[in-house]
Amino acid sequence: MNASRRRFARREDLGLTKAEFAVLRRLDSPRRIQDFLYHLRQNFEPEGDTCSSVRVVLRSRRAHCIEGAMLAAAALWVHGEPPLLLDFQAVRDFDHVVALYKRRGRWGALSKTNGLGLRGRDPVYRSLRELAMTYLHEYANRREHKTLRTYSRPFDLRAMRTADWVTNEDNAWDVADRLEALPHYRLLTPAQERALTRRDPFERKVGGMLQYRRPRARE
Repeated sequence: MNASRRRFARREDLGLTKAEFAVLRRLDSPRRIQDFLYHLRQNFEPEGDTCSSVRVVLRSRRAHCIEGAMLAAAALWVHGEPPLLLDFQAVRDFDHVVALYKRRGRWGALSKTNGLGLRGRDPVYRSLRELAMTYLHEYANRREHKTLRTYSRPFDLRAMRTADWVTNEDNAWDVADRLEALPHYRLLTPAQERALTRRDPFERKVGGMLQYRRPRARE
């Protein structure tokens, strides 16, 4: 059977070593996957932009959002759930990517982030729009503007070769390109966008808390 049609991803389907696959086998619930993501060091991309594959993340034990989302999706697939990603687009800010899963017909999200507001979400949301709206208030840039504008259609990573996103030794930029090309849906009307307020000083203080300290800039 073609790997893309399998409900449960085998080690051979993913192309991982026994040790690499064993890590994903241990991540047998959304809670365990999310805890694993939180304990990965933050990838601050000191040598330039990256979109590291699942293998590279397992090896380096560091990730940023899309890298963590791909690992989470792979773990879900190992345990019989579709490896789905959701892309958030923002204005004057970075995009964000999460892995999706469902429990009893409700959506949840698994997320790698260094701050507080864009972390994972419990599976209680009836629609993807409802889930996406929970990120709106905390999704802000350094000038305290609330920047989230759209969310994508779910992307099933089984549409790609596992060599492109699981075992790629370089970067999985094809995944980022596929997410960028997906249909995206607006969260706000123009009038609602104009009515958004900036975060206040207290929100700014709390929002500035980071799990992992940024490295000092090199001279």
